[in-house]
Amino acid sequence: MLVLACGALARELEAAFKVNGVGNVKVEYLSAALHNRPERICEMLRTRLASVRRSFDRVFLGYADCGTGGEIDSVCAEFDAQRLPGAHCYEFYLPPGAFNALHDEEPGTFYLTDFLATHFDRLVVETLGIEKHPELLDIYFANYKRVVFISQAGSAKASAAAASAARRLGLPLKTIEAGWGQFGDSVAAFSEADIISGKEKAGPALVPR
Repeated sequence: MLVLACGALARELEAAFKVNGVGNVKVEYLSAALHNRPERICEMLRTRLASVRRSFDRVFLGYADCGTGGEIDSVCAEFDAQRLPGAHCYEFYLPPGAFNALHDEEPGTFYLTDFLATHFDRLVVETLGIEKHPELLDIYFANYKRVVFISQAGSAKASAAAASAARRLGLPLKTIEAGWGQFGDSVAAFSEADIISGKEKAGPALVPR
């Protein structure tokens, strides 16, 4: 089995595979910086899959739609692959319907996960040019009203980073201790859909909540 995933999911994917006893899997990660260039995600997935798809029985994409406007579903159809549910990683780390409820509550929300909070300076401040041009901060974030930190691991480091990011943006912070949400269920379901580790599993896979 081949897994092509966003680098932002590396820790969670490896933990999920370990918990579910998944073996005989090759995992490759694309740069998490594509978070800011979603138009390039499908191009890079197609390039990699075109060269290796025949070598693997099954392919799992560690992406939601991630700003591709539905194109990632075309990639899945072309290469007989499966992907994570939802529109963004913010959505699949939450229970079904929770992301839409948050959006309806406040459309002007900037979302952070453990990874995005911890790497906020590199992925947001540096990549968007805010470090060199501080005036861009107000331009990019003028319409945001709050920051929602969706915590996977309950990490004190990630929580502190999220608080720092919210202060940098001058926005109030709301923290949700979400665990893995739909992400864990999706990885568990995919790992149980076939004999991956070379033997039948005795019972349902376990995923942290």
